[in-house]
Amino acid sequence: MTSVHIAHAVISYALLAISLAAIAYSIVALACVLAFGRRRAAIARDIAAGGIRPAMPAMTILKPVSGDEPDLFDNLCSFCDQDYPQFQVVFGVPGASDPAAPIVEDVALRFPHVPIVSVVGGAARAANRKVAQLQNMIGQAAHDVLVVADSDTRVDRDYLRGLAQAFDGAEIGAVTCLYRAAPQPTFASLLGGLAIDDQYIPAVLVAALGTVRFCLGATMAVTRRALDAIGGFAALADYLADDQMLGELVHRQGLRVVIGTYVVDHGVDERDFAALWSHELRWARTNRAARPAGYAGYFLTYAWPPALAFLLVSGMPLAGGVLLGAALALRIAIHYASRWSLASRMPDGVWLFPLRDLLGLAVWACCFFGRSVRWRDRDLRIDSQGRIVAGS
Repeated sequence: MTSVHIAHAVISYALLAISLAAIAYSIVALACVLAFGRRRAAIARDIAAGGIRPAMPAMTILKPVSGDEPDLFDNLCSFCDQDYPQFQVVFGVPGASDPAAPIVEDVALRFPHVPIVSVVGGAARAANRKVAQLQNMIGQAAHDVLVVADSDTRVDRDYLRGLAQAFDGAEIGAVTCLYRAAPQPTFASLLGGLAIDDQYIPAVLVAALGTVRFCLGATMAVTRRALDAIGGFAALADYLADDQMLGELVHRQGLRVVIGTYVVDHGVDERDFAALWSHELRWARTNRAARPAGYAGYFLTYAWPPALAFLLVSGMPLAGGVLLGAALALRIAIHYASRWSLASRMPDGVWLFPLRDLLGLAVWACCFFGRSVRWRDRDLRIDSQGRIVAGS
C-alpha cells in the first residue's frame, strides 16, 4: 500500500469517526431539547392546575445598562411589569450623560407603583464594566434573592414566578434561564438567532446533563447568601464571562445551580455580517477561555459537514450516504424540536442551516487564532483563564 493510499485511509476513517461522534451528540442533543420542552409543558400544566404553589421570596432585579439599544425601553419595562407580590428594580447606568440614563428615567415614570432605584455612576472599578456597575448597585438591593439580567432581554409578566418555582430547595444557590432569539429584521440577525436556538441552547442542555456549574447572562438569579459566600460581585470583576464564573463559584461553595423552565427573549441586533462575525468570535473566545475542553469539542455540534466530507472522500457511497442522511435528518429534527421546546420567536429559517453551520465552523476554527475580542466598542484581550488583560 502506498503512502497515498495510507493517507486516504487515515483521512477517511478520521472523518468516519468524527461523523459518528457528531451524530451521537446530535441524538443526545435532540433528546435533551425534547425533554426540556416536555418538562416545561408539564410544569406549566401543574401551575395552571394549582398543583405547584411555589414560595414567593421577595426579589431585587439588578439591571445594569449602558448606551442605547434597539427596544431598550420596552425591554426594561418588561422587568417592571411583573405579576409578583414583592419585588424591586435597581437600574445602573455609568453616568448621567449615558444615552441609557433618560430611558431609565422614562421607565421609572411609567411604573410609579414599582419600587425603582436608579444608580448613576459609582466608585467601583473593574475590568468588566458590567460587574463594576453591579458592585455600585448592590448596596441599593433590598431583598435576598438577586436577579441579574442583560439589558437586551425581554420577559413576560410571569418571569419572577417562574424563577420562584425553580428555587425549590435550601441547597439551591443560583437559578439561570435558557433564552430564545428575538432577532431584528436583518439577514445577519436571523443568522445570529439560528446559532442561539439551533446550536447553543441544545449544547447548554447537553452540558446540563451533568452538574450545572454555569449561569447564562439572560438571567442569573442568586441568593444573597450565595453571593456573599463567593466574595460578592467583586469576585467576578476581572472575568469577561461573568455569568459562567458566577455559576462556577456558586458550585464551588457546595450549592446547586439549576436551569429553570422559564425562557427569556434575547434580542439579536446584527446590522451586517461584520457585526455578526465580531459578536460570535467574542462569544467563542469567551467560552473557549471559560470551558476549554468543552469548547474544543463544540465542532461536534455540526454533524453533516464531516459526513458530507466522508461521502466525498471515502469511496464508500452507501455508508457515506447513510451517514449524511442521518446527520441531515437529525439537524432538521433539532431545529424543529428547538422551535417547539423554546416556543421560538423566530421565522422558520431551516433553509439557512447549511450557511449557518458553515459559518459556525469557521468561527470555531478562527477562535483558536488569538485572544482579542471586541465588546461594546472596547478592544479587549483575555488570558487563558478568561480574565480581561489589564490595560486592554
